[in-house]
Amino acid sequence: MKRLYALIAILLVFLGFAYVKENDPNQAADRKHTPTVGILQLMSQPALDTIHHGIIQGLKDGGFTPGKNVKIDYQNAENDQSNMMTMSNRFVNEGADAMIGIATPSAQALANSSSKIPIILGAVTDPKGAGLVTNNTKPGGNVTGVSDQAPLAEQLALIRRVMPHLKTLGIMYTSSDDSAVEQYKQFKVLCKQAGIPLKAYSISNTNDVQQVSQQMVRSVDAVYVPTDNTIASAMQTLVQNANTANVPVFPAVDSMVKDGGLATYSVDQYKLGVLTGKMTAKILKGQKPATTPIRFVRHGKLIINMKEAKQLGITFPASVIKEAKAKGEIVK
Repeated sequence: MKRLYALIAILLVFLGFAYVKENDPNQAADRKHTPTVGILQLMSQPALDTIHHGIIQGLKDGGFTPGKNVKIDYQNAENDQSNMMTMSNRFVNEGADAMIGIATPSAQALANSSSKIPIILGAVTDPKGAGLVTNNTKPGGNVTGVSDQAPLAEQLALIRRVMPHLKTLGIMYTSSDDSAVEQYKQFKVLCKQAGIPLKAYSISNTNDVQQVSQQMVRSVDAVYVPTDNTIASAMQTLVQNANTANVPVFPAVDSMVKDGGLATYSVDQYKLGVLTGKMTAKILKGQKPATTPIRFVRHGKLIINMKEAKQLGITFPASVIKEAKAKGEIVK
């Protein structure tokens, strides 16, 4: 009988210990689900890579450190549509808790793969125009994020400051890139209002850049390039042809100035990524995409390329150099 009582006592102690462990908040935290974030990047190029790095930092700032309390599944589609579809479906099949699309085509592929999993836009120029949200203030679905809409008016004003005698401006953009097309339309209106003749040249892929740019630089005094990932990946070709004709290139993005463009007012790509990562962290904590407004960064930072200016024989106005030194960046 004493043995029976002893066994019962041991059993009660064991059950009591198990109950305490089961209800221990620290143990519950250990068993918490580790969220998975799928990141789909359109291709490898400096601006998009910088956004990706910013996203990781933004997640950390928001309390989610990769390898510690969040799993990151990073996929690079290398500008291949079939890759984007496959990778988007991969995120869905693995039960991702959130998906981030870096660039418009990536975001569109994610949106086509799921209407339930939260999707955060990592630098999409025109979310509503790209059909990703119904309203930028109240998205209403499973998609929200950050826009990298370039400050087009500021950029055009800069071109006029640097080239006051400009007669004809060319613009090159990718016809299949919804964001680039929308920027072309907006830029065309601004040029018309300013009385600047604008000649448009579109491409389908990077293979077109060589021939189209050679044709373009024979007919214009300067070239503007919107936020266009295809052209950004072939910037070296464009700059080489433009330099041969002594025609400056004014791109929309800071990384493209570093790749040979002359100057721009650029939205900080790293900052865009950080904002995207922080927004993703909030959504992982329960914030709803449907009621999370699209975040816009309205003003750009001046960046000028002194090396390129010297090669082209262009002298920046003193006010431009002063501003770049004080609040911007100078590439030497």
